[in-house]
Amino acid sequence: MVVAREVAEALEAGRPVVALESTIIAHGLPRPDNLRVARACEDAVRAAGAVPATIAVVRGEVRVGLDEAALGVIAAGAGVAKCGARDLPAVMAARGSGATTVAATAVLASRAGIRLFATGGLGGVHAGARKTWDESADLATLARTPIGVVCAGVKSILDVPATLERLETLNVTVVAFGTDAFPAFYLPDSGHPAPARVDSAEEAAALLAARDSLGLPGAVVFAQPVADGLTAEQHDDVVAAGLAAAAREGVSGKAVTPFVLAFMHRETGGASLRVNERLVLANAELASRIAVAAA
Repeated sequence: MVVAREVAEALEAGRPVVALESTIIAHGLPRPDNLRVARACEDAVRAAGAVPATIAVVRGEVRVGLDEAALGVIAAGAGVAKCGARDLPAVMAARGSGATTVAATAVLASRAGIRLFATGGLGGVHAGARKTWDESADLATLARTPIGVVCAGVKSILDVPATLERLETLNVTVVAFGTDAFPAFYLPDSGHPAPARVDSAEEAAALLAARDSLGLPGAVVFAQPVADGLTAEQHDDVVAAGLAAAAREGVSGKAVTPFVLAFMHRETGGASLRVNERLVLANAELASRIAVAAA
């Protein structure tokens, strides 16, 4: 693991650091928007008083904090694997490059000593999982990784109530920020209540401190609703069409989410892409405020 000097110095001095995932750069956003948004997320972290640590595997090395050259490798996308935690050894041994998912980023950030992580939306239980057993590794990983994760809830293409049940079973603390409703990525309200609520970065930092005092092994998920998300009607129609298209084309497993998100970007005329950008930047800013309060 190679930790960038800026990140290492901040951790050594006890200054706030926020981890950022890289799957959104390589597989979640179209080029050249992906590189622009990646830089904007790092800028948002800095503006809020923290140090950004974008995480990826670059030519076989785990990198915690990417310089411009490394960011360019991941943004180019060619040959960049989508790495969950289980995929890291194979990509590293092959001296390949990989963009880290929520699960992989959480594990690597925690190992580096980073306490806050910002992302777009969590993975979870997929529609039809009662037959396919298709469930994101994000859930089990968060159950055993002591980190705070700021997100826009779980991805709205998932089975949201089943995902919330699994998070409860796995003892992952789930807290909505500034709302009683649990958000679902493009939707500020999934239609399901959040288990708990905080209304400030200071309250969130206090919750993390309480988790640490108990020695609990898992993550705390802070779910922040996106401002000006898609309407429920617009969202439901295009998600159904995207999932049907994935089934027709034989897309399965971890390829489903990027396929459906790209489908939504096209079918909404870019509206879902703009929502995606807003929520990622907002989550980076909130994670930084929590990190500052915790520090």
